[in-house]
Amino acid sequence: MAGLAFALVLGSGFVHSIWNLYTKKSMNKIVFLWLCQIIATIVLIPWTIIEWDASHFTGAALLLMLASVALHGMYITLLAATYTVGDLSQVYPIMRGTSPLLVPLMAVVFLGESLSPIGWVGVATIVAGILFLSEIKLKRVQGTSAKAPLLALAVGFCIAGYIVVDKLALDYFPAVIVLQATNVGNVLVLTWAALRSRTIGQELRVNWKTILLGGVLAPGGYLLFLFAVSLAPVAQLAPMREIGTVFGTLLGIFILREQQGPRRIITSALITAGIIILGLWG
Repeated sequence: MAGLAFALVLGSGFVHSIWNLYTKKSMNKIVFLWLCQIIATIVLIPWTIIEWDASHFTGAALLLMLASVALHGMYITLLAATYTVGDLSQVYPIMRGTSPLLVPLMAVVFLGESLSPIGWVGVATIVAGILFLSEIKLKRVQGTSAKAPLLALAVGFCIAGYIVVDKLALDYFPAVIVLQATNVGNVLVLTWAALRSRTIGQELRVNWKTILLGGVLAPGGYLLFLFAVSLAPVAQLAPMREIGTVFGTLLGIFILREQQGPRRIITSALITAGIIILGLWG
């Protein structure tokens, strides 16, 4: 079971980095993500109907579901804003590197899981990588801004929150039900901004192929992760999923031709080293 869980998590990280690349390459990030969420919702309707009777609708379950929908909604909104102002290779490692720090802490406090001394070394390594990559300086330098890394950090907090909440929600709902609820919530959150943009037609004409692909990859990647955390502790699996950090950085550098390649590769490797330490020996 552990080997299967690890394989699912690694696959989830790779898939996540691919659809984030498509999001970064889109014209209007909010419209692109909105359309992807609509596609994802439609694709999962048959499966949702099949799994519906396996759900347990208690008061606690509904509160967890509402919390999950709210956190995913904040995540998708902040994600669009982050990709609007920041490079993929800069913001993706921060977004994905924050949750390996927070999830184990939250899992220890709220889920009764534990972390070894070597695991905390992994946490410190991840933090160091984030600090080197974020480009946040105490003294402001002309031409630089902390907006992108700070937005990415906020996204990371949302990711950590919904991972822990979704882990708890799996005690009451099948994974696909949890995912579909968040898909619907994301559509509702983004609808007003997407309609106001008046660029839906243009986005569809230019990026309809990647929208269709993103509508499958976005829920598919997280569904793999939900299946994984139903098999093994989330404190161990959540950090391992962040192998997508390396994928995202390499895609940003070699496909989007973003700058500062060597520096970002080195810092992403540092984050990944911490992820591996935390994932294997945490």
